[in-house]
Amino acid sequence: MSTGSKKVIFAALIGNALIAITKFIAAMITGSSAMMSEGIHSLVDTGNQVLLLHGLNQAKKPADEHFPFGHGKEIYFWSFIVAILIFALGGGISIYEGILHLFNPAPISNPLVNYIVLGIAILFEGGAWYFALREFSRAKGKWGYIEAVQRAKDPSVFVVLFEDSAAMLGLLVAFLGVALSQYTGFVYFDGIASILIGLILIGTAIWLAYETKSLLIGESANQHVVKGIREILRASPVIEQVNEVLTMHMGPDFILANLSVDFKNTITAELVEQVIASLDENIKQAYPQVKRIFIEAEKASGHKANAKARLAK
Repeated sequence: MSTGSKKVIFAALIGNALIAITKFIAAMITGSSAMMSEGIHSLVDTGNQVLLLHGLNQAKKPADEHFPFGHGKEIYFWSFIVAILIFALGGGISIYEGILHLFNPAPISNPLVNYIVLGIAILFEGGAWYFALREFSRAKGKWGYIEAVQRAKDPSVFVVLFEDSAAMLGLLVAFLGVALSQYTGFVYFDGIASILIGLILIGTAIWLAYETKSLLIGESANQHVVKGIREILRASPVIEQVNEVLTMHMGPDFILANLSVDFKNTITAELVEQVIASLDENIKQAYPQVKRIFIEAEKASGHKANAKARLAK
């Protein structure tokens, strides 16, 4: 993960921890259900940033006998855990708190405290959200935002961006809930706001889980990388045909490539070894994220037969 991504996580961690404390204090003073949900939201987000940093540190562990390709997928695992926590703790508790308040409504005391805390929280969250958006915009390049999330191999930045976006939306909902409860006298608005915050968190969690699931299972490299590897192979004068280019992200900066090629019948075994070494070097120079390459010499006809056999199973 890049240094910029790590800065985004640290910024969100510090901001959410401070905001969570102020929200809980305000909730205890005013008795606001929406504010309590927001406090829970910020507390869960704080824990999530700790888990992302833990995943980052675990992903840096070197390869060993039991994990020959390293621990890069740790960041995918912990990002998925973050999505589950947002769903279960953030969304579930917020909805529970809102329903509880609907059955036992109570007027909000000292609403000014809520407005002050929400205003401060919006400033802090807005700063963290802008920082995360700027880093994500820099990393996404020419891709659109949705496309960048779908193609991203480092989930840490978009996880934080999603969290901060949900936090900003939740703060606005909490503000409206408190304001409507105060000015209309209809105290149920506060509980409704808490439920809406929970639904926002659950929606965010589902999207995050969906986007990180494929990375956790084993997602291929982006198509321009696969296409580029195939072109390097085709450019070799001793390769008759490129049968297959299989890639998998073992971490944000670790691509495993398994290549099947049909060498010309006229070349010697010694030349095959030289060509494989040259291809390995050329591919890694063109795409530094490709850390391990396995090249299989296989006749095109044999590859087709094996492919049919695999599909028949």
